[in-house]
Amino acid sequence: MTAGSSKICVSIAENDLSRALVLAQEATALADVLEIRLDVLAVPDFTPFLENLPGAALLFTCRPEWEGGGFRGSEEARVEILAAAAAAGAAYVDIELRTAIELRTSLIKRAQPSGAKVIVSWHDFKTTASTQALVSILQEQCRSGADWGKIVTTPRDFRDVLRVLNLQDIAAEIGFPLCAICMGKIGVISRVATMELGGVLTYAAPDGGTVAAPGQLSASAMRKIQELLRADD
Repeated sequence: MTAGSSKICVSIAENDLSRALVLAQEATALADVLEIRLDVLAVPDFTPFLENLPGAALLFTCRPEWEGGGFRGSEEARVEILAAAAAAGAAYVDIELRTAIELRTSLIKRAQPSGAKVIVSWHDFKTTASTQALVSILQEQCRSGADWGKIVTTPRDFRDVLRVLNLQDIAAEIGFPLCAICMGKIGVISRVATMELGGVLTYAAPDGGTVAAPGQLSASAMRKIQELLRADD
């Protein structure tokens, strides 16, 4: 990815299907990608979104409890939902790096015939690992066969943020599309900075909707910032 080419991904994290659909439809004007958090919905059904949002680039995520999500079913059931979404027309699906390797590999292979891209993600809701550990995570994502990687941490100070953002430089050197950002107030700047550092995605909250992760700015704010950054291009 080149500087300034990041996509804005708006995360829809609502329990109620009707409200999730309304927010998703409203967000299409601001989003390059719409992430639908199936694990937050009362029933993790991707079909209504594919039917009601034709032409939208939909990313389906079904985050398990063990990585900060809400899905409580079996791992096999969770991966099956994502594989079915890919086959039905999803543009992207997200699977955690910590997922059992056989299940993760199966999803990547099953997504290929439909052309859905697979994002292999890694989240740390408590801290930020060392540079060596972060680079190891990035390398493992690259070896996994994923189309894109996503690394999200919780920073203690600005040094942690800089360490995470530096992963974009390493990813660029190896030619691996990556989203590397930090959560919380300290990490807000990373959500903006990554757009100029080659990050493949940056995440935002729908205007008037639930914030899916600490530190997410609204979709309208992120789009305005992006416009300001590109004003002199």
